[in-house]
Amino acid sequence: MRHFFRLSGGGNDFLALVEPLDDPTPAQIRAWCHRGLSLGADGLFLLHRSPDGARMSHFNADGSVADLCLNGTRCAVRLARHLGWSDNEIIIETGAGLIPGSSLEVTSVTLALERPDEPEPLELDVDGELIQGFRVPVGVPHFVLPRPDGVARAPVASLGQRLRSDPVFGDAGTNVDFAHFVDQHRMDLRTYERGVESETLACGTGVMASVTVGVAQGELELPVTVLTRGGFRFEVGSWIDDRGEPRWGLKGDARLLAEGELIEGAEDLPEPPPWR
Repeated sequence: MRHFFRLSGGGNDFLALVEPLDDPTPAQIRAWCHRGLSLGADGLFLLHRSPDGARMSHFNADGSVADLCLNGTRCAVRLARHLGWSDNEIIIETGAGLIPGSSLEVTSVTLALERPDEPEPLELDVDGELIQGFRVPVGVPHFVLPRPDGVARAPVASLGQRLRSDPVFGDAGTNVDFAHFVDQHRMDLRTYERGVESETLACGTGVMASVTVGVAQGELELPVTVLTRGGFRFEVGSWIDDRGEPRWGLKGDARLLAEGELIEGAEDLPEPPPWR
C-alpha cells in the first residue's frame, strides 16, 4: 500500500506521494489517474524535503514527465505547509527551476514567477483552415488562440486535440489555450492539456501563457483576473524584485482534499474493449 494525498488547484486535481521509498512506474501512474477505473486525477506529483524547502516531480495522467505544472506547484506549497515543512512561505524545486510560494490564506496560494518570454506568432494549416495563434513556453509548451467572440463555443475538444499533436510542435506536442480578453483586466480561459488528453478545469501555466499574449497584444494590463472552466478565479500581478528584475505572481485556489492508502487493486485495470 502507498499513502497518498489528494489535492485540487483551481479544479486541476492531483494525487501526491510524500517521500516514497520508490518512485511509481508510468504504468502505475496511468492506472491511478484513470477516472472511473481507479482514483482518477489530472496528474500526480512526488514531494520531498530539500535544502531549499521542498522538491517536487510532476507527472501527467498518462505517466509522462512534466517539467512544470503551476497548479500542481501551488498544491505542493499547500501540502508542504500541511506537513509542517513551512509556515507561510517555501521554495519549491521543480523541473523548470526554483519557485517561491506563499500560503497566507486557507485555500489560496501565490507563486512568484519570472515573466514569460515574448509570444511567437504562429499560423497553422488545419485541414485547409488557417489557425492563427501564439507559441509561449512557460516551463512547458503552450499555443494560445485568442477568441474575440468568447470561449463558450470554443472547439476545445476537437481543435485542441488536433493542434496538440501538430508536427510543428515536435514529438512532445503542446497544450492549447482558448482565451477571451474580456477587458483590460479580465480574461476567460479554457485549456486542452497534453498528457491528460482532454480539457481540464484549469491550467496554471495556461493562465500565464495566455495573459502574456494579452499583455503583448495590448489587450490586457496587469493585474488580470482569469476565470477558468472550473469556476475559480486566478489573479496575475507584477512587481519589481530586489534585484530590479520584473516578477509575475500567480494567485489561485489550492486545497487539500483527502488522504488515504492506495491498495494493489487500484492499479489492476482491464484492457480496453476493441471497439472503444
